[in-house]
Amino acid sequence: MARQSVAKFGLGQIVRHRDAAFRGVVIDIDPTYAGKPGETGEMTPDQPFYQVLAIGPEGGFIAYAAEAALEHDPELAALSKEAEQRWFTVDSQGRHAPLRHAIH
Repeated sequence: MARQSVAKFGLGQIVRHRDAAFRGVVIDIDPTYAGKPGETGEMTPDQPFYQVLAIGPEGGFIAYAAEAALEHDPELAALSKEAEQRWFTVDSQGRHAPLRHAIH
């Protein structure tokens, strides 16, 4: 029987990576690992994995991280309107997507 997983973080939520020291916004969620076989490191592949748009002083990058490696970022409760407009399109339901990606 397949294990049903429930994502801890939602689209548009700000998170931080425990080890890689980056903060970002969740832009996509996979119920289990969807990358290349054998590249999960010490993380188990049967947990939610997230695409996170990490925002830094030099710009942004997309990271793919296991749920166990992420935590809620209490220091950043929400994006500023300026950051939101710079990095995302936002639909009427509040879902965020990078400017160059469609919201699905």
